Amino acid sequence: MQLAKQNFYWWNYWMAGALLILLLIVTPLLTIFFKIFEPPGSSWAHLAETLLFGYFKNTVLILLGVAFSTFLLGVSTAWLVTNYSFPGRKYFEWLLILPLGFPGYIMAYTYVGLLDYTGPIQSFLRNSLDITITGSLLDIMNLPGAIFILSITLFPYVFLLARASFLQQSKTLQEASALLGKGNWHTFFKVALPMARPAIVGGIALASMEVLNDYGTVKYFGVQTFTTGIFRAWFSMGDAATAIYLAAILMIIVFIILYLESLQRGNRRFSQGSGTSKPLVRLTLTGTAKWAVSLFCGLLFLISFFVPFLQIVQWAMLTYAKVVDNNFILLVVRSFGLAAGTGVIVALFSVVLLYSLRLSPFKWLKNITKISTLGYAIPGAVIAVGIMIPLLGFDHWYMDRFTGRNVGLILSGTLMALVFAYLVRFMAVGYNPIDAGFQKIGIHVNEASRLLGRGTCKTLWRVDLPMIKTSVFSGILLVFVDVLKELPLTLILRPFNYQTLATKAFDMATNEMIAESANASLIIILTGIIPIIFLNRLIRRKVF
Repeated sequence: MQLAKQNFYWWNYWMAGALLILLLIVTPLLTIFFKIFEPPGSSWAHLAETLLFGYFKNTVLILLGVAFSTFLLGVSTAWLVTNYSFPGRKYFEWLLILPLGFPGYIMAYTYVGLLDYTGPIQSFLRNSLDITITGSLLDIMNLPGAIFILSITLFPYVFLLARASFLQQSKTLQEASALLGKGNWHTFFKVALPMARPAIVGGIALASMEVLNDYGTVKYFGVQTFTTGIFRAWFSMGDAATAIYLAAILMIIVFIILYLESLQRGNRRFSQGSGTSKPLVRLTLTGTAKWAVSLFCGLLFLISFFVPFLQIVQWAMLTYAKVVDNNFILLVVRSFGLAAGTGVIVALFSVVLLYSLRLSPFKWLKNITKISTLGYAIPGAVIAVGIMIPLLGFDHWYMDRFTGRNVGLILSGTLMALVFAYLVRFMAVGYNPIDAGFQKIGIHVNEASRLLGRGTCKTLWRVDLPMIKTSVFSGILLVFVDVLKELPLTLILRPFNYQTLATKAFDMATNEMIAESANASLIIILTGIIPIIFLNRLIRRKVF
């Protein structure tokens, strides 16, 4: 009897809040799932016959190209900075993370400007060396160019996770390999790489999710993918049903990637006994080798961050006088406010979900709560379509039921719809740091507070939150940065004539105002660097 009463109590408002949040987050996925059983749109037959294969081919080629490139760049640099001492090593271990702060669409038009006829490279060749090249120095506005741009912005995902895994491997393993007569290359391929495989594949999976979410780069380069197809079906053709079919195919690709990542990981465990482990000792490179490694890491840093960042800074200095005005300041305030507000909401919802887990005796709640983090794997265009359909349906229902006339958009086309989409997309970003904070403090302090007569709300406010405030702030910060960079969701769901820094930069670049777009881009990049500093500190402390 007492147990039944206790279960009823825990089912009360915390459980109800958690289930309501989960229902909101899965709404876009459920919408697309049920809509694919309806008849296709009028444009579907034509699109399936003429464009669908091209969407599929380009999407798969970009995925494979980026996966291969990020593997090579990320794993090689992670192994070098972790296991060898060479000039600049301690700087490269954080400099090579900086490209994560560079959104792909900004990197795309920056490189186009760098290689253009009027760009700094060709201007130097003409003015200093009297070398004239007709047109662009190198045409990258194509599929290989898109692979290149996305690879140099996304390889830090693999670098981060691979480096964290290599740091956790002990010197004992290397010594055992050496005693068996194996060299450094054999140790890397037969010992270190297999142990780091789950982390590496996880990094490649994250990069692949970003590739599928990308719209700005492929749109600017004229490469047709499923994401651009969703935009075309929705905006150009006005065919929501066709957009849903394309979104469903893109979701299938996402789930295949997630399944393959889970399948390769399986039940494998790569570990060593902590009692016999020794810390890694870096080997000191000498002669030509040390400078070759420094040159390799330095060139990668120059290509992936330093050169395009300098170009952005130069453009901003040349154009800020005519771009930075009261409207631009209002744009910055609006973007920061939207990002900060979304971060707070995500943190609040994450706390509710995780606190309900601490209080509830139901084991199944822990499993279904993980659904809340699924949105980060779903491309923004898919989430936007899955949210717009039910919101439009609600608007039409409300007008028919209560007004009988067109009163405009009530939910769809408003900031509420945009924040809702951000919540679905970035819930995992805020959820994971807060979850780590709750796990770190354990459950005993919470139980002690309630045994002393404190209620659940007061215990959360007076005990738990003060102890996890750093984790909550980290979650808000990470969501803030991701919202500031987000492009596909904002382009589809933003209110009419509403701009953020990301959409402003993209719109100006696509209208051949690349230099002017640098001011908004510079703010996005500088803001994106902030969490990178925290990431590097976490790795150094071996928190991962």
